[in-house]
Amino acid sequence: MTEEKVEEKKLYGYQENDLQNIFERIENSPANYNLLYQLPTGGGKTVVFSEIVRRYIEKKGKKVLILTHRIELCKQTSNMLKNFGVRNKIINSKVKELSDNNDYMCFVAMVETLNNRLSDEKLNVDNIGLTIIDEAHYNSFTKLFKYVEDSFVLGVTATPLSSNIKLPMNKNYDELIVGNSITSLINKGFLAKANTYTYDVGLGQLQVGINGDYTVKSSEDLYTNMDMQHKLVQAYEEHCKGKKTLIFNNGINTSWYVYQTFKDAGYNNIKHLDNTHSKKERNAILKWFKNSPDAILTSVSILTTGFDEPTVENIVLNRATKSLTLYFQMIGRGSRKLPNKDTFNVIDLGNNLARFGPWDADVDWHLIFKNPDYFLDNMITDEEIESQFKYEMPEEVRKLFINTEEINFDIKKRYNQTVNNGEKSKLVLEESIEQHAKMCVDNAEDVFDARILARELKEDIADRVNTYSKCIINNTKNYKEWLIEDYNRKLRTRINEMFM
Repeated sequence: MTEEKVEEKKLYGYQENDLQNIFERIENSPANYNLLYQLPTGGGKTVVFSEIVRRYIEKKGKKVLILTHRIELCKQTSNMLKNFGVRNKIINSKVKELSDNNDYMCFVAMVETLNNRLSDEKLNVDNIGLTIIDEAHYNSFTKLFKYVEDSFVLGVTATPLSSNIKLPMNKNYDELIVGNSITSLINKGFLAKANTYTYDVGLGQLQVGINGDYTVKSSEDLYTNMDMQHKLVQAYEEHCKGKKTLIFNNGINTSWYVYQTFKDAGYNNIKHLDNTHSKKERNAILKWFKNSPDAILTSVSILTTGFDEPTVENIVLNRATKSLTLYFQMIGRGSRKLPNKDTFNVIDLGNNLARFGPWDADVDWHLIFKNPDYFLDNMITDEEIESQFKYEMPEEVRKLFINTEEINFDIKKRYNQTVNNGEKSKLVLEESIEQHAKMCVDNAEDVFDARILARELKEDIADRVNTYSKCIINNTKNYKEWLIEDYNRKLRTRINEMFM
């Protein structure tokens, strides 16, 4: 049963092509076939499956069930279906039973709500011919497969990689259809191009939880420290200032720290949003964000799905993640194209670009679908990423040592020379300390000024010690911390001796 379209909707060429491929499977596969469809965020997955629903009901005369994992997605999907002329009913917490079951050919339901109703035998889905699962990578949907095992199942996702490594998607889906790539959609003018700016971040203190991603606690310990907060504001001022900015954090405390740090820096155009806000508060904040061209919104992953604000110009990843899905979801929030928006900025403060590659790089989704373990096992480690870091002294620090012509010291090169000469490796750090001490003395009026300057070398010292500890194959956290303390103590002593 369909009704007149509220708004004329037409599919783009690439969407129509995908739809034809999907319908070919529906026509020629067993009734209980499970098909997975991949299309990047912003590519119009909801548009495609809404037209599929319309044509399916028209051709087959059978009912359709659409499953989502968030109430916002339920409403958005329901509205899109109406735009395609599909009369539908949302099964939410208020719906206890379907007395008007025969009045609708399409139902949109929350996973947990539907599961509870089916478990209580309040509803039945025996007459469902097509089941569509939105954001299919969430493994919460698997509990409902037993209820729709006689229907054709179409899962849709931007990233066909399960959120639970123990429940790979190839166990629940027979086949994957891959749509246009991000690069293709950019070239065709459907998505904005990302300009990515990376800042090296040491992630050694982060811990991985049972879900395979970094824990909130260890992330908050890192991202609430003053150095990281300073780096965030610096990145904002370098690339985002005055433009609508969305900041993603891993933890509510971190987001509140970000809010206060920006306030203290004189930015009053910032608000914080997390899942503890009421619906009314959330709507008010998002309305403010939409209507404020220079707004800064700091959040906690709540806006990764079910949120669409095309005017976002800057995405800040103020967190690290091991989730490829989350990586694409966060960046995708800025990829919507507008007549006056062809590009957007991505600020990466979690080494995510190094971990996953550029957002618009080609991805072999078929390989990931068939061999998710291979992908996860071959993901570059944090240690490998950080081994490629090359410290560059910030310009404001470099200016403090204007009287010193050469500020660099190649620890690795000097270490190899000492080993080849049969000398003790500690000579490398002694020479490094000597150079740092001379830098401080040459640019200070007295010993007090020199010792203050030594504090500005904190990051340079940490980088040299880190390189040295890797050379001697003793890279433990405790040892490096001890080396840094010892280095600073000897540096202060040497500065004192030079002023005697």
